[in-house]
Amino acid sequence: MKFIAALLPVIAFLLVLIYLDSFKLIRKNVLIYSIVWGICAAILSYFVNNLIVSITDLNNRAFCRAVSPPVEETLKSLFLIFLVMKGKIGFRIDGAIYGFAIGAGFALYENIFFLHEIPTDNMWLWIIRGFGTAIMHGGVTSILGVLLMHAREKNRSIFKYLGLGLLLVILIHSLFNHFLLPPLASMFIILIIISVVEIAIFQVNERLLREWLELEFDSEVKLLAMIRKGEFLQSKPGKYLISIRQKFSKFVVLDMLSYISLYLELSVRAKGNLMLKESGLPVKKDIEVTTKLLELKSLEKNIGKTGLMAISPILRISKKNIIKWSLL
Repeated sequence: MKFIAALLPVIAFLLVLIYLDSFKLIRKNVLIYSIVWGICAAILSYFVNNLIVSITDLNNRAFCRAVSPPVEETLKSLFLIFLVMKGKIGFRIDGAIYGFAIGAGFALYENIFFLHEIPTDNMWLWIIRGFGTAIMHGGVTSILGVLLMHAREKNRSIFKYLGLGLLLVILIHSLFNHFLLPPLASMFIILIIISVVEIAIFQVNERLLREWLELEFDSEVKLLAMIRKGEFLQSKPGKYLISIRQKFSKFVVLDMLSYISLYLELSVRAKGNLMLKESGLPVKKDIEVTTKLLELKSLEKNIGKTGLMAISPILRISKKNIIKWSLL
């Protein structure tokens, strides 16, 4: 029973977060990598923490309050930073889930370690570790994931938000380790706070995601219709393309127009699939998508980075748009 009490809560919480994600854009391989990194971070933390203790000779109370929170939260954040910097996360909700998965992996290893190191059958100890400490580890890394994705979506400095986010999660972790309240009370408080914060994150971000879908879907459909009717060059985006044509060869400009048309076609289809998925309706796969995506990459190569930057205001290219190709 003590294994269930120590390990099941954080796994159940992670599964609930995945269930609450209406759009179901989580990549299973990235989710698994996140859990694995959490385990690796726990192992690394063990050696780093022991090294610091041997050098400083800190007592256990000072160590738990001042040393373990920054060490553990920094190591947990490394894979999250990698995912955000490499554009592997498209939405804040995904950042929250991957972040919690990292914390869950960390907590699973830590609790398994203590199950072997502490020979006691006191169920309250394992209940508190399962519902309190484990949820705290997942929750704070989840919050950091949301902050990093907020910075990415708003085109703000990720490193600034990383610094502020790490300070926040280290503070929460340290306060938890101060044991200001009885263990059972601390467990209930952290469980309630993390639950409320996660639910609020999901509600706000799913509303923003729906608004983004509706707004861009409508504008992209209209733009694509103009291209197919031959009215694109009379529109504002078309006039913008005409205004920059002197900076590029006529062949590159033609590739730009082809790229815009193909990009919009795929984007509209992906957003439509996303809406179907959110509504619980089946999504049909297009067998021609792979060919079209390869054509899109070929056009990107022909246009070059400068050309893509020039037409990005027309297409509003963002990490969200790149992630949505997975829905085709």
